[in-house]
Amino acid sequence: MTYPQTPGNGEGTLRRFGSKRLRSVAAIVARCTGICVLALALLSAWLWMSTDLPSPERLRERAALGATRVLDRNGRLLYAVPDPLGAQRSHVPLDDIAPALIQATIAIEDASFYANPGIDLRGIARAFWLNLRQGRIVAGGSTITQQLARSFLLDPSLAQEQTLERKAREMILALKLTATLPKDDILEMYLNQTYYGAMSYGVEAASQRFFGKPARDLDLAEAALIAGLPQAPSRYNPLINPDAARARQRDVLAAMVRAGFITPAEAEIAANEPLRFSMGCDTPGCLPRAPHFVFFVLERLTADLGPDVVARGGLTITTTLNLGLQEVAERALRRQLAALANPYDGSPDRRARNGAVVVLDPRDGAILAMVGSPDFTDNAIQGQVNAALALRQPGSAIKPLTYAAALERGWTPATTILDVPVSFVDSSGRIYAPHNYDRAFHGPLSLREALATSSNVAAVRTLDFIGIPALLDMAARLGITSLGDQPGRFGLALTLGGGEVSLLELTGAYAAFANGGMRVTPYAILEIGGVPVSRASGLEAVDPPSPALDPRIAYLISDILSDRYARMRAFGGALDIDRPAAVKTGTTTDWRDNWTVGYTPDRVVGVWIGNADGRAMEAVSGVTGAAPVWRQVMLAAHRGLPPRPFPRPPGIVELTICAEGGLLPSPVCPATRLERFLAEYTPQRPDDTHILVRVDPVRDCRAPDQYPLSSTVLRIYRVLPPEAQPWAENAGVPRPPRQVCPLITANTGDPPGNNAPASGAGRGAGEYESDRTSRNPLPLLITAPSHGAVFALSPGIPAERQQIALTVGAAPEIERVTIYMNGEPLVTTSASRVFWQLQPGRHRVWAEGHNVDGHIVRSPIVEFEVRRASQEN
Repeated sequence: MTYPQTPGNGEGTLRRFGSKRLRSVAAIVARCTGICVLALALLSAWLWMSTDLPSPERLRERAALGATRVLDRNGRLLYAVPDPLGAQRSHVPLDDIAPALIQATIAIEDASFYANPGIDLRGIARAFWLNLRQGRIVAGGSTITQQLARSFLLDPSLAQEQTLERKAREMILALKLTATLPKDDILEMYLNQTYYGAMSYGVEAASQRFFGKPARDLDLAEAALIAGLPQAPSRYNPLINPDAARARQRDVLAAMVRAGFITPAEAEIAANEPLRFSMGCDTPGCLPRAPHFVFFVLERLTADLGPDVVARGGLTITTTLNLGLQEVAERALRRQLAALANPYDGSPDRRARNGAVVVLDPRDGAILAMVGSPDFTDNAIQGQVNAALALRQPGSAIKPLTYAAALERGWTPATTILDVPVSFVDSSGRIYAPHNYDRAFHGPLSLREALATSSNVAAVRTLDFIGIPALLDMAARLGITSLGDQPGRFGLALTLGGGEVSLLELTGAYAAFANGGMRVTPYAILEIGGVPVSRASGLEAVDPPSPALDPRIAYLISDILSDRYARMRAFGGALDIDRPAAVKTGTTTDWRDNWTVGYTPDRVVGVWIGNADGRAMEAVSGVTGAAPVWRQVMLAAHRGLPPRPFPRPPGIVELTICAEGGLLPSPVCPATRLERFLAEYTPQRPDDTHILVRVDPVRDCRAPDQYPLSSTVLRIYRVLPPEAQPWAENAGVPRPPRQVCPLITANTGDPPGNNAPASGAGRGAGEYESDRTSRNPLPLLITAPSHGAVFALSPGIPAERQQIALTVGAAPEIERVTIYMNGEPLVTTSASRVFWQLQPGRHRVWAEGHNVDGHIVRSPIVEFEVRRASQEN
């Protein structure tokens, strides 16, 4: 019998079927959840039973594997690391630790320490979420109790793993610790066992190491700095990375404010408090030889292997250091600082107290010497801070990177750059007008002259051409990471040292110029004994040299920086040594930092002189401050090495060019010189920046064709762009007379009534009449300095080192000439250029020689001025 169906019957069937299916899925989920919970409970029970809590006595005893030794490259002992957990280590009770340090530790490491059971589920969840959002580990969520368990209770091999089992065991141990020991005991053990860097375990050792005082006497600023170290002892070591340490200190102070331990005002006062670090070493033999270098090596290894392995693992670490060269560098630095404090000429103290030296092998970046300060034990100069790693403004020492980037973009060593007043507008609308170190402007300079004499104006113009990103890219390619890759942080003063770099970074960058364009990474370790290969394979892995710069551009930079004639005007012979060497100095505003970095194909030496606290020195430049140290260290570093020129790579072309203008010689080019170019960027046209004009010197006018030759002379004038005209007028650079000489009548010898222009008078400034060169050519000319030029003595450079080139242009038949200065013969020479020491006053120079007929030929007189250092230009 069939029953008719109603619409509701089908829907009810479906509903019953859906409910049945949901119940089935729920049952499956419930069973799975139960199984997971049971498995987790069984795992937790197993971990609880298998993870023993050591006795409190065991927490304070850890067996040493043996002393770690640090050797130089020749096997000489630099340091035997004392056992940081040995007999000399003292355990201090909580009552003998400054309350500020206890509060700072709780605030930054575990704000709920006294309330949580050893683990902080909220903190773990927060860390999980942050790590998930960042895609990497940025937070750990571990409590103080967990950190104690991980570092001191787990098996050392397990403690280094990043696994769920390790985390689970750590949490079980933390729960057991909390259930077994009072909170104060746990906190006391943590503060006495934690590694704080610099081979210091426990707050007492750290306090003595960094501040030379017991932990109970730390003030708020000192306590906050120490409390921030355990998170990354190497990264925040204030003796190696003071800026990072102070930034971490501010984080700790902010956490103390959030926890209610201190007020914002107290935090601000502490953050601005100057910190005075101590040697922390008062027992014989505790200080290494080359201490900054040794601690640099140990901190880097500690970051990779862990403090226990490095301090107590019985390692033998053979380093790249040459101890003999290191000791020469230390003595040279101390002697120079003593000379600056007590100048030989009786002048006042120069107020320079600190310095650093780095020596590298440019072939692979091996650190042969690293002096971080003149005296590691001198707290007054913060001698414990490694100034070789500190970030400081490099001044003009960064300029070679700017010019290397310009050479990549088609400029040449002969490219003319105007060293004349100029202003730029930065992104915020402010006006920036660069000035030179000697407070003078020098007119048109070749790139070679601009770099060799360290023109600030020319460097800023060059950076304006290439752009700030190009300089940052060049710095990064050569190994300088501290400047970053954000062009918006800097203005055009970046090429004058407006950013901050470390001496080690900058010296490493110069190594690429020395070795033909290969980037090297400075490294300090040759061999590690006592560590399994699987553990050591990633340590100090020396990145092989990699191409960073066209070898030809590296050669051109080296060729310019080693050109003693190009730099003579600014530096004299202060930078010369016994072999070809490229060198650059740098001095920052207000004499706060000065540098000398230079190299040969075999060695790179960088020197910094200044004060650790940034105080200004008294008129100390790279030449008078850092250069003497650089010279002594360079001579020692090359002892036994034969002199070598910088090898010229293929693709470099040498051409004769017009000395002024940088183009091919023309019939009226006053002087020529050899220059080197990339083959694809050689000059292609004759010089058009000089013209030959016949003038009446008495009337100071241009002579027309009909003018009597006996009343005229031929003079060469340089044609300058409009932008340089104000400078030329101020400097007294001669310009062709604008007025045309009126014709002289035969009857009276007086000029006629009209002043009609003579034939050719209306030609362009770049034109000349070729037949004039044969009528009455000048066989002898002073081509440098220019008539009316003005020079200013530099206040920071000894007068005897400040010279200018006197350049003579002579016809081929004149072999030897005598140069006269102020009416007195200066020198008789066959050379086209001699150097003269600048002396204040107005001067007149000319040259005399004999032609083929034996007659005396005399050049026109050139007048110029030298102003004293105190005069403004």
